[in-house]
Amino acid sequence: MRFTPADVHFMTGMIAHHAQALVMSDLVPTRGASPSIRTLAARIINSQQDEIALMQSWLRDRGQPVPEVHIEGTNLMLHGVDHSTHMHMPGMLTPEQLHELEQAQGAGFDRLFLKYMIQHHSGAVTMVRDLFATDGAGQDEAVFKFASDVHVDQTTEIARMELMLSGLPGGAGAP
Repeated sequence: MRFTPADVHFMTGMIAHHAQALVMSDLVPTRGASPSIRTLAARIINSQQDEIALMQSWLRDRGQPVPEVHIEGTNLMLHGVDHSTHMHMPGMLTPEQLHELEQAQGAGFDRLFLKYMIQHHSGAVTMVRDLFATDGAGQDEAVFKFASDVHVDQTTEIARMELMLSGLPGGAGAP
């Protein structure tokens, strides 16, 4: 198995990144979100949980430290790895943004959820681009396929969320 430290860094970081999307999506059922936001959040939860399991298996199969994800409300804990840098990854919400999302309700929640999930997904796309821009990285077949899928899926979902946001009362530019 040929892999690089950049591959390991990407897979480890993407676990934390996906876990924050789960935190955000877990808020949806209790915030008076619209049916379309509830459907979107359910899709995000299903896909990102499966992808976290895939990344954990990839790391485990290569004898690398495997982050274990624990979520309590908006608190995200990763056990088994140093995650001090994860909050500084592209697209990650700050504690203040998470708090703002947690406090929102109804249409305001929908708008903020879309705005922040677009930010979050854009960060994942940046992480993929950074991986592929690193010499020798992304050559492992599983990493290449996974990263390519993340790029396509997140880019497609960003476009869908931008349409949803522009369809809300006040359009995409509303506060």
